[in-house]
Amino acid sequence: MVRRHEARLEPDVRRVILIAATLLAFFVSAPTAQTPASATPPTQTAPQPAAPSRQSQVFRAAVDIVSLNVTVVDGAQHYVTDLDQNDFTVFEDGVKQDLTFFNRRQQTIAMSMLLDSSASMEDKLSTLQIAAVNFVKRLKPADLAQIIDFDSSVQIRQPFTSNQNELESAILQTSAGGSTSLHNAIYISLKELRKIRVQSEEDVRRQALVVFSDGEDTSSLVSFDEVLDLAKRSETAIYTIALRGTDTQTRGFREAEFVMRQLAQETGGRAFFPTKVEDLNGVYTTIADELASQYTLGYTSRNAKRDGAWRRLVVQVAKPSATPRTKKGYYAPTR
Repeated sequence: MVRRHEARLEPDVRRVILIAATLLAFFVSAPTAQTPASATPPTQTAPQPAAPSRQSQVFRAAVDIVSLNVTVVDGAQHYVTDLDQNDFTVFEDGVKQDLTFFNRRQQTIAMSMLLDSSASMEDKLSTLQIAAVNFVKRLKPADLAQIIDFDSSVQIRQPFTSNQNELESAILQTSAGGSTSLHNAIYISLKELRKIRVQSEEDVRRQALVVFSDGEDTSSLVSFDEVLDLAKRSETAIYTIALRGTDTQTRGFREAEFVMRQLAQETGGRAFFPTKVEDLNGVYTTIADELASQYTLGYTSRNAKRDGAWRRLVVQVAKPSATPRTKKGYYAPTR
């Protein structure tokens, strides 16, 4: 069932009601994010668990472990996928950290795909749908994805699933109309990704949000600062796609470009600005290739303070001409 989130309240009360509605709708009423259909349901009497492996211990200590998804490219912007743990150095607020986890194998992902279906997309929507369907076809059987489309409201067309037919059907159900509530859509999507359950090491997923829009936000109740703060507190890499119009000098376009770049840079994702809708298939292919070429690094911070402060991250690699990319930092735990 499609969940629609309308935004038609008086200006003086919209912000308070939005936050309340978000908390109620996405922490009480909304269904829990699904695991793949093949997962075994829990039995009434659980067997005694075996002693966890070192890797599972690393990921279960989520409050103590800082995990990074890192993309590395060479001078020609080709993905570098043959590095070892010793090739990476991580600094937190200028202090070198000791890596306790390293993985260069392709991990399953949990992805939220956001599609702009505002009125300005009417003559471009069919091309967007084809590109989005082709992207979904690149997902592995164990990957999870959800489809969200947004205009004046935000609709979850398909909750998290590994069923590609359901995902493709949801994409093709989108229709153009209304204004653009981009910030609302990203905020809701990040909240949804937070609900992905991790019950074992095999459930650990790289989280990605892929959002397409052809213009600036015109109707959101959530501000960009609120969206950016939530994004920086998440474990989600945001990939933004902003279709350039004929006039790129307008204030609206410049603001939209800033929003898209900032979200991608802060979270370790990437921003794309295609000049025509026909380029979307290549953009989505590039994103799929990147998600399949990342490293996962983990470490226990040398800073034991639980002060909620922002901690700046820098990753370096030993290979000449190779450039790593990851999130800019994270907020320390508070308890």
